[in-house]
Amino acid sequence: MSNNSSGSNRNRVEVPEAKGAMDRFKMEVANDLGVDLKKGYNGNLTTKQTGSIGGEMVRRMIKRQEEQMANSDNSGSMSE
Repeated sequence: MSNNSSGSNRNRVEVPEAKGAMDRFKMEVANDLGVDLKKGYNGNLTTKQTGSIGGEMVRRMIKRQEEQMANSDNSGSMSE
């Protein structure tokens, strides 16, 4: 069971080496959505804005993973 009920690990990156890339990805998505996200504190943003950034990040990550999975499945299919 996850120890996430307190919210203390809510924004933790699972792979610490990916933190910089995730921050850049978040800024890219915010920019694409027209949300003025800045480094540091963004308490001026609405829940709707922050939710749209997070939701779009998840959609894009899932899409990339699905594409990778499809490509890896197709790479060996010609040998049959």
